[in-house]
Amino acid sequence: MSLFDDLSRFLETRLDEFLRANPHLELRALEDQLRGQEEDAIRLLGDLKRREQVLENNILETAKDIQQWHGRVKKAKAANRQDLVGPAQEREAALLRQGNHLWGQMKSVKERIEQTKELRQRVKAKREEVKVKIAQAAQAAAQPKVSTDWGTTGWNQTTYSAGKGYDPLDESFRRWEAEEELNELKRKMGS
Repeated sequence: MSLFDDLSRFLETRLDEFLRANPHLELRALEDQLRGQEEDAIRLLGDLKRREQVLENNILETAKDIQQWHGRVKKAKAANRQDLVGPAQEREAALLRQGNHLWGQMKSVKERIEQTKELRQRVKAKREEVKVKIAQAAQAAAQPKVSTDWGTTGWNQTTYSAGKGYDPLDESFRRWEAEEELNELKRKMGS
């Protein structure tokens, strides 16, 4: 089992290194994960709405039964049938308890529906953010890469001019900042 764990850790490390070296792939994986979460939220929302409909139907049926037994209680009292009044009142009370229980379930389902809608909106917004980051990463990858000696280049030269053309230092910082934003986004998604 230890060999398998070591191999698994090694593969995960290699995958992490590969994804760090290719941030656009990491973003695509994050987008796929978010898409899956959004689809799960949509499925859960459908299930909850079906559950809500079933509960509504059960509440309506219970309300009809309560009305029927309430009428029977009145009828038994009017006829002075004490042998039927007590059991009919008990049945009516049981139906009222059942109705209250169903109502509580309905309220809980409605709350979960709202929470699921909010979750779906948050996931959708995060997915849109990731799409923007993917577009930015693709744009950055499409720009030509320039090899630079960071040791002494620039001290004796005056090749940098603000506002003109491609700046490799600026591009390096942009990539680094995009990676930082991605890591921050992943931290937020994890919490």
